[in-house]
Amino acid sequence: MSIQNEIKSIVIVEDNFALSDVYKTRLEMQGYSCFVAYDGLQALAVIEKELPDLVLLDLMVPKVAGDQILERMRESTWGKNIKVMIISNLNEADAPAGLRNLGIEAYAVKANLRDDQLDQLVDAILKPANQVEDVVLGSNKGTEVEAIEKSDAQQSPPLVNDPMSGTRHDTEPDTHQTPPDQQSY
Repeated sequence: MSIQNEIKSIVIVEDNFALSDVYKTRLEMQGYSCFVAYDGLQALAVIEKELPDLVLLDLMVPKVAGDQILERMRESTWGKNIKVMIISNLNEADAPAGLRNLGIEAYAVKANLRDDQLDQLVDAILKPANQVEDVVLGSNKGTEVEAIEKSDAQQSPPLVNDPMSGTRHDTEPDTHQTPPDQQSY
């Protein structure tokens, strides 16, 4: 049986040149095709042109903020179904309200994310469930990310522990509709 390996593409939206280079180099070594955008305007253009499998999105980038990039993606025909992982120095509790409702695969705090965790989390998001081993990524300053393989080939979304609040967040959008006046952000 031959397995065809489709090369997955990733757009890295990160204004820190050194950090974006580290992400790009690591992910290319893992077999991904990577493109880098250093500001929000460039990010929108690259994402629309490349239609990547995943966007690694910093929230605090110049010209167009990360949450606005995500909003524009979700409003467009080309960006509705692109997977997004937020990598920011903002704790999730401090992120713009409503961000989770826009559909993100995972949220990680940059300062707490080790390189091996990035590799494993991206693999968990992009590889089919039968290629992802049960994995619990190590903890660094209280941040834990895990991906769980399901026997029915439906993979649970990665979970992120918020080191500030000590709470564990499922990164899938809540399908239960809470009335707007009862929602807490």
